[in-house]
Amino acid sequence: MTDVTAQAVRIEVDPEVACPIAPVVDIVFSRWTTPILWALHEYGRQRFVALERRIVGITPKVLTQRLRQLERDGLVIRTYHPEVPPRVEYEISDLGRSLGPLFASLAEWAAVNLDKVEEARLGYDAR
Repeated sequence: MTDVTAQAVRIEVDPEVACPIAPVVDIVFSRWTTPILWALHEYGRQRFVALERRIVGITPKVLTQRLRQLERDGLVIRTYHPEVPPRVEYEISDLGRSLGPLFASLAEWAAVNLDKVEEARLGYDAR
């Protein structure tokens, strides 16, 4: 008989079972999702170029990918206007807007705690 306490036992756990909010975090907190949603919420319906100018550092390729994913997830609405030249506009959906209280809570947490996080980092780095 082997001693189980001496052996490392690896148990596979589905991330969604281990943390039921993991899918939400993947959707909402991807690298460029929050700046895109914030810009659409703050400034309303916008064309691609306007979004690209507002979100410093994002490439057109990445903006296109994120907008497509956000549209697929139901957080952004894409409206195509068949004009010459064609015009496409993006706006935050009601589902995307429903994330407002979550972002407000995070902003409150940040206002209270980011200084503490910075202090902790400085203390850690000083060791």
